[in-house]
Amino acid sequence: MNERLRRLLPTPEQISRNRWLRWLGPALLHPRLWHVSRRGIATGVGVGVFFAFLIPIAQIPLSAAAAVALRANVPAAVASTLVNNPLTFPPVYYAAWRVGSAILGESVRGADVPALATAPEARPGDPRSIWRRAWHGLTQVGKPLIVGALAFACSFGVAAYLFVNGVWHLHVRLKRRARLRRRRTSS
Repeated sequence: MNERLRRLLPTPEQISRNRWLRWLGPALLHPRLWHVSRRGIATGVGVGVFFAFLIPIAQIPLSAAAAVALRANVPAAVASTLVNNPLTFPPVYYAAWRVGSAILGESVRGADVPALATAPEARPGDPRSIWRRAWHGLTQVGKPLIVGALAFACSFGVAAYLFVNGVWHLHVRLKRRARLRRRRTSS
């Protein structure tokens, strides 16, 4: 399993050449950050999934920086940010907005998303009207979206950590059991 996992993860050289991660410098090349271990991989996946659901931009650099700070596996953190990508952003953040609205106790009717066009109007052709409509839309969806995204990030990040930890533990137990069976049959 370790060799298969190592082939899938990027190398230290690939990540250190990345223009978005270069700022982490020598800290990024610490051997512990590249070691394949249960704790490191599980923490890396948890961190990556956390940032994947928290924000739609700069997920990879933020997850790599957090992995360095937490001494987690950097390639696992970087790779796991891809669970949420530009194709999944709309449904994920719509669901986050709905969950955030429910947490905050705001009413959500059907599939109504606050429209930017409902903002107070200014004179036609006034460039400030675009910004007013955008600001109005953000204030309507902003708070529930942030609360929902934070709830998704925390819950899915912890779930990913527990899942990887559990699968790794199960894999080790099954290998140990098979090894004991082979010893008994050969004796």
